[in-house]
Amino acid sequence: MKRPLAAIVLGAALLTGPAAPAAANTDPSRTDRAIGFAADATGGAAGRTVRATTLAELRAWAIAPEPLTIQIAGRIRVDPFGDMITVGDDKTLIGLDGELIGGGLLLNGSRNVIIRDLTIRDSYLPGDFDGKSADNDNDGIRLDTADLVWIDHVRIERVGDGGIDIRKDSDRITLSWNVISDINKALGVGWTSNVVTRLTAHHNWIRNTVQRNWSIDNTAAAHLFNNYLSNVTQYGTMSRNNALVVVEDSVFEHVNDPLVTHGTNARLVQRRNLFTATAGRTDSAGPAFDPAAHYPYSPDPAAKIKDLIRRYAGPPTPSTRTPRTVTVALDGTGDYGSLLAALGATRDARGRVEIVMRPGHYREQVRIWPDQSEVTIRGEGEVLITYDMAAAATKFYGGPQGTAGAATLALLGDGTVLQNVTIQATGAPAVRAAGDRALLVDAHLNGDYEAVTGRGHLRTSTITGALGGPATTVVEATTITPQAP
Repeated sequence: MKRPLAAIVLGAALLTGPAAPAAANTDPSRTDRAIGFAADATGGAAGRTVRATTLAELRAWAIAPEPLTIQIAGRIRVDPFGDMITVGDDKTLIGLDGELIGGGLLLNGSRNVIIRDLTIRDSYLPGDFDGKSADNDNDGIRLDTADLVWIDHVRIERVGDGGIDIRKDSDRITLSWNVISDINKALGVGWTSNVVTRLTAHHNWIRNTVQRNWSIDNTAAAHLFNNYLSNVTQYGTMSRNNALVVVEDSVFEHVNDPLVTHGTNARLVQRRNLFTATAGRTDSAGPAFDPAAHYPYSPDPAAKIKDLIRRYAGPPTPSTRTPRTVTVALDGTGDYGSLLAALGATRDARGRVEIVMRPGHYREQVRIWPDQSEVTIRGEGEVLITYDMAAAATKFYGGPQGTAGAATLALLGDGTVLQNVTIQATGAPAVRAAGDRALLVDAHLNGDYEAVTGRGHLRTSTITGALGGPATTVVEATTITPQAP
């Protein structure tokens, strides 16, 4: 629905007065111009600078017919929940400790847009882990037939569907120094049979995700360099159908199937990447294209990428204290709507973390990653965590899922405690333990417990399935009932 521009709203938000002197730039991630295919993006540089502190102001400024630099100040909660704010041509959106909560940004046919230093978060629809509900298309940023777009130093977390979706022949896109985390689907490119899109993505951090990291379909040129993918459950970067992809000088850490080609015409060239604690495919299928023939660039060595991205990626937000106790609920009464989100929110806490899950049926596939230790997950009332992926099932791009890929809950960090929860799986482990000192108390497993490494202890619990694996497990006052064949 088109909203009229209100002169009183726009006039009240105009900024006047001289600009503050620029501070010395010691941050190597800060540039005035994009690298790569969106290098010509200027956004709203030709127009005025305005400030939006309310949703009404942001909606009005974002579709104004003139070039604008729009400063988004403070927290803006999107209403209705999950709505997308339309952004028109020739706009720069820049956050000043700015956050969009409960919604995202839509660039539908928009041209020459820059989005920087913004946080977009918490549009996840509890219970819809795969983002398949008819009323859930809650992307962080969606580009439909957009052109010349630079997205830089943006944080996207806990959104309902894709973090960034680049769709329908969008072209000349650069993604740089962004953080996308704690969601199922990170980045998708395609939704077209045409081969038009040109994309550069560098120094981005994708972490605690499941799939589409990136999924690149029918793309004329996708150049991914100096990115950091960590803690990915199903698959990392995929070249699909007629996509031409180059991946270089990037880091993959705890990623299942880091590099995948899908389709006989898909091309993927990889060079000088680092793979740490990964499993599965690292495909190559070339030739693709030469990025240097399109623009100049100087990649950092892969050995430096983790440090650079951890220090400089995302918006310049003030440090906040990481909570050690959070609640998860499906009805909106908790701090978070999913266990995956709660684990992401508490990963940097010092000392033991307690995640309290309120009653409900949580359909999600979750990993407690090796860099997160001393976590207690405690159910209040009847809590069921379940996912329906069989170990013998074939991945859509080929090969069996296996128990590591199909398990509902994997305990990879040390010192995990599960208390008063039910974990369910179909043809796969309900729990796969590969960290040390796993403790299950009053837990109920409808599926196998697979002890891969480390030590485990099951106390006053039940397993409807098998207890197996080479690791040491102490079983105390626990009932094990084999499943019927």
